[in-house]
Amino acid sequence: MKQEDDMQAELTAEDESKDEFFERLAKLSEEMVARHGKDFSMGALVLAARWIAENRVGKLKTN
Repeated sequence: MKQEDDMQAELTAEDESKDEFFERLAKLSEEMVARHGKDFSMGALVLAARWIAENRVGKLKTN
């Protein structure tokens, strides 16, 4: 337990920010699974990763 406490004290601002995003992503994933099932949730996350890889994030327009 002491080692875990030491690691927490050594987190950088960037590490803390990343942890916050992982927590948000986990909550969102849980909500998506509860409402629409695993297949939809996994597909949406994979699609999001693909858009990031293809530099398409923020370029989509909705009407």
